[in-house]
Amino acid sequence: MVLSKFLKVRCSCGNEQIVFNKASTAVKCLKCKKLLAKPTGGKAEILAEVIESYK
Repeated sequence: MVLSKFLKVRCSCGNEQIVFNKASTAVKCLKCKKLLAKPTGGKAEILAEVIESYK
């Protein structure tokens, strides 16, 4: 069973933000617009450094 959770990720520009691990749309960095999470139909592919996870 895969649990849904939120992840705190850090972009290469240093910005930190929260993303959903099952994001259904592309998530971009709010500072530099780099892609942080790409939807895959299930769990999103996280393209940034994961710092922390929240249940």
